[in-house]
Amino acid sequence: MVVLLVPILAAATSPYLAWRSPVYIAAGFAGIISLSLLLLQPLLAGRWLPGLSSMQSRRWHRRCGLALVGALVIHVAGLWITSPPDMLDALLFVSPTPFSAWGVAAMWAAIAAALLGLLRQRLHLRFRFWRLGHAGLAFITIVGSVVHAMLIEGTMEVMSKTALCLLVLLASVWTLAKLRVWDIRRR
Repeated sequence: MVVLLVPILAAATSPYLAWRSPVYIAAGFAGIISLSLLLLQPLLAGRWLPGLSSMQSRRWHRRCGLALVGALVIHVAGLWITSPPDMLDALLFVSPTPFSAWGVAAMWAAIAAALLGLLRQRLHLRFRFWRLGHAGLAFITIVGSVVHAMLIEGTMEVMSKTALCLLVLLASVWTLAKLRVWDIRRR
């Protein structure tokens, strides 16, 4: 839990906050919370957290995924309120800042992964194919989010941001390797 709180607390002490509006600050912190939730997602999917049964891990993975999408919506909505032209450029992939494209790609992949999770039964997908699609979208979300965060020079403190991003990547690769989601022939 400390790993999730350190980047948030470090960002709260940033001198950049002095010149920002409350909506912009809330949007920025929603982004930081999103990145923190990205660390929990693979840990829950891989059942790495102690004290949780397999069913509890699955349930919390779903809840965490919905919270992640909610935080992303707050992040994007807050940035839209503070600068609609910049957000429109980002959403249309014409922004001059490279971090925007990575963030938008990660956002759409996160939404698609969540929708795939919610609609799995209705789509009647075989579990192995569903899991491969969900994990693929999650991986795009993770890589895009990490690159997005690392390219931004803002309120997140560099060392805690770097450590959180590395932990997100390690937990994701570790979980994907454990679950072997790419092996659709496995019984």
